[in-house]
Amino acid sequence: MDYIERSYRQRHRQEDLVHFQLAVGETDLDIGVRKERYSDQLVEWVEETIRNCRRPLEDYIERDPDFAKALTPYTVSPNAPLIVKSMAEAGRLAGVGPMAAVAGVISELVGKSIAKRSRDVIVENGGDIYLRTSRIRKVGVFAGDSPLSNRVAIEIRPEQTPLGICTSSGKVGHSLSFGKADAVVVISPSVPLADAVATATGNLVKTISDLERALEFASGIEGVTGVLVIKDDRLAVWGSVKLIPT
Repeated sequence: MDYIERSYRQRHRQEDLVHFQLAVGETDLDIGVRKERYSDQLVEWVEETIRNCRRPLEDYIERDPDFAKALTPYTVSPNAPLIVKSMAEAGRLAGVGPMAAVAGVISELVGKSIAKRSRDVIVENGGDIYLRTSRIRKVGVFAGDSPLSNRVAIEIRPEQTPLGICTSSGKVGHSLSFGKADAVVVISPSVPLADAVATATGNLVKTISDLERALEFASGIEGVTGVLVIKDDRLAVWGSVKLIPT
């Protein structure tokens, strides 16, 4: 699994950025910033930012432990912190539990904070990416044992960002999936929404015959702008997804 993780992360790293890794609790981020913005002080500040993002969520789960266990949309208290409400709303739209959006919401919160200090930033959290860029970027698609794995990349233009690019797989990684897709990639301006919809879409894919139904489901959710699904040697795509060979 360690090898797969390193291999996967190479798919989104950018040569003109400095990448560094930070782990706080269950959060394990790969972060890219402009070279002139990188410093030891920035790394320390980002680590504290991660802790500050996680703290309200951790405190809420202590008060409402069922929130972290729910596999279907979950109603949170009116005074819940913003991070909790964002996760719950993403889960509601996608029809899944709020924790399906946890990696995406952390990526987005940390990424938005870093974006105040670096014009270009990429934050990857278990395959869920927040991206803001001033130049065209290519984000590779890792799809496990599929023959299409690492064969295509998604081109992202500056005017599309900030953007969430989130991946779910029934075969790769630790995240819960009830499907057997090699990779489901969902694109949305909302990273938690992209995360939750990727999970929900992946749950639908058991065989190649499910690809069309999966695209119909994801494309029908407001806020989703692009979807890519890979199962075995088949690929299905919808929306604002420009694929290029790698």
